[in-house]
Amino acid sequence: MPLPPISSIEGTRLSLVPVAAEHLDDLLVVNGDEQVTRFVPYATWTCREDGERWLARMTALVEGGTAHQLVLRRKLDARVVGTLLLFKFDEQSRRIELGYALGRSCWGLGLMQEAVTAACRHAFGAMELRRVEAEVNPVNEASCSLLTRVGFVLEGTLRQRWTAKGSTYDTNIYGLLADEWRAAVSPPNSRSHV
Repeated sequence: MPLPPISSIEGTRLSLVPVAAEHLDDLLVVNGDEQVTRFVPYATWTCREDGERWLARMTALVEGGTAHQLVLRRKLDARVVGTLLLFKFDEQSRRIELGYALGRSCWGLGLMQEAVTAACRHAFGAMELRRVEAEVNPVNEASCSLLTRVGFVLEGTLRQRWTAKGSTYDTNIYGLLADEWRAAVSPPNSRSHV
């Protein structure tokens, strides 16, 4: 069974909504920055056509029923400042993987923590999942710290797991279980709309 659609996941300052062509200009600013794309598996965008090719790949992934490619839309000005991908959905195991990127102008403001928290709330609530996972390059200390703050547990390091952009690197594996999520005190600042 494919993932049910998401119209939006609401946070305090952000709405997480499905990606659309209208978001590409804002996403070019995000993904056109080598500091932002340093740890993502795709190349830094240099033009709108790079974004259109990425959107085609994401659309195919979503249409396959195992992923949701969302964007982080700021409520203040409706500007898209990042992306959040829920992917590799495994219905039988009730698990999904999480990936994300945030525009550099928004670093240090807690926006990605808000987005990941809202996504986890949706995953463990409306989606009734058992587990959310994330893979992070250990060098990406900000992302490792973010996941820990949200409640993810570092479960191990896979040595030389990936080769991308000319280098081979280790991957930290993080996991968060529904039981842990429910037991933790989570801020009541977001709600989901399906």
